[in-house]
Amino acid sequence: MSAVETALLVLGVILISTAAGVLLRRRLPEKHLSGDSKDVIKLATALVATMAALVTALLFASTRASYEATHSQVGQLTANVIELDRLLKDYGAEGVALRQALRQDVAAIVNTIWRDDDAVALTPAQASASEAQVITRLRLLAPHDPVQTSLQARASVVSNSLAQIQLTLYAHPSDSLAKPFITVLVLWLCFIFGSFAMSADANGTMLSVLFFCALSAASAIYLILELGQPFDGLMQVPSDPLRHALAPL
Repeated sequence: MSAVETALLVLGVILISTAAGVLLRRRLPEKHLSGDSKDVIKLATALVATMAALVTALLFASTRASYEATHSQVGQLTANVIELDRLLKDYGAEGVALRQALRQDVAAIVNTIWRDDDAVALTPAQASASEAQVITRLRLLAPHDPVQTSLQARASVVSNSLAQIQLTLYAHPSDSLAKPFITVLVLWLCFIFGSFAMSADANGTMLSVLFFCALSAASAIYLILELGQPFDGLMQVPSDPLRHALAPL
């Protein structure tokens, strides 16, 4: 289920809870919603609202930090690919075959990380094996002068760094956010909005305010889910810089 679908589902559940609160307001005896009972309901709602706000803030901060870290890794991966290509270009004619293999590997990397259904994507194991072959071929190069020796050494360092970042991105789950956290958060929101609806007689203004509050809560859930899926959805890390990093030979 996509982040948009989940957010719409959350909005629907919260609105149902609000409607249930309105119905309970009409059916419960007045003494259950006044006096000490009303004070207890307000305190309980405030407690749950505080916990919900804290969990929402923590989830957003966590997913935001993870998203930014992933974005930085993709940028570093792109820089490594470009540097490796330039090193192989400076190496001379013997690096042409490796540059061609590198271009094929970049396409496979993009299709695997972003899980492109329109292209033939390798599995992480296959992609890692392909990269390992490039690294092995790079080590088998026989430098003829100190310049080529230096270029080969630097290319080996860059390729190893590139392989490590690849493995990290391959290991990134499609949905890094624990669903129990979202489930508990939604339950808390349902309780909060149900309690709000029970606090006063329903009218157009109150229902409108509760609707926009519910929409805001669902939007927060949407942002958390989107940031937790950096390679999918509307806010995914762009693949164009890596996809177009290397021009055709």
